[in-house]
Amino acid sequence: MKKIEAIIRKSKFQEVRKELHEADIDFLSWWDVKGQGTARQGLIFRGVAYDVNAIDRLYITFVVREMNLQKSINAILKAAYTGESGDGRIFVSDIEQSIRIRTGDKGDESLYNKE
Repeated sequence: MKKIEAIIRKSKFQEVRKELHEADIDFLSWWDVKGQGTARQGLIFRGVAYDVNAIDRLYITFVVREMNLQKSINAILKAAYTGESGDGRIFVSDIEQSIRIRTGDKGDESLYNKE
C-alpha cells in the first residue's frame, strides 16, 4: 500500500477529484493550506505593502493499493497541470499497515470492499 499526498492549486481541485474518480479513487481527504514557494514578490496597494508569498493551496491525501498507484499519480498530473510555476507536488510513501476499525479487516481489504 502507498500513501499519496499532493499539494495542488485550489482552482484545479474539482478537475483532480474528477480524474481520481475516473481512476476508481473515491476516498480522499483534503485541507486548505498555505505555503511558500521559491518565488518572492510583494504587492503595494493604496500605499500599503502586502506580502503575497503565502500561497493558498489544497493538500490532498489518500492510500491506495500498489495496482492503483500509477493511475492515481497520472490522474493528478493530468488534472493539476497548468505548465506554470506553482502547479504543486506529489509525494508517495509506504504504508506498513492498515486496519478497518469496524470490521478488523487488514491490509488491502481494509481500504476497499473485498473483491
